[in-house]
Amino acid sequence: IRHANPAIDEQKPAHEWPLSDLGRERCRLMAEHLRPYGLTRIVSSEEAKAAETGQIAAEILGIPFETALGLHEHVRPRANWMGREQFEAQVADLFNRPHELVMGSETADETYFRFSSAVQAAIERYPRQTLAIATHGTVMTLYISRLAGIDPVPFWKSIGMPAFTVVDL
Repeated sequence: IRHANPAIDEQKPAHEWPLSDLGRERCRLMAEHLRPYGLTRIVSSEEAKAAETGQIAAEILGIPFETALGLHEHVRPRANWMGREQFEAQVADLFNRPHELVMGSETADETYFRFSSAVQAAIERYPRQTLAIATHGTVMTLYISRLAGIDPVPFWKSIGMPAFTVVDL
């Protein structure tokens, strides 16, 4: 699950942003779209917007919710506020040069391996459950694009807030 719309505060780093009112409403709507999949638990990034997204969905679905290490977004703690066009160009560069440190403090490869290890740990912790992972757009894209063998840039640009992708491992 990609988190819902955050309350953007240009004075704070993105990992501190909570959900906006619109984001909370969209979480409630998304939860109903998740119901047919028979989820039994939601495991989330510890970042506020993803955790809130996961918690709202879990409450509506009546299933357990928890946060876990390693499910956070690509690490870019010093990223200054930039326009959408510049941000999209930097993220595309991150996807297209996965072995290089082009943005933030971890490469795309490092981000992928951290995230995929955290997903695997959740699967191993709950082996007979149908899990949802509440996370972030860039890291979700790295995981899904490699798993499905698709171009990450168009996928990343196509996912809304919130959004979900169903994966059968």
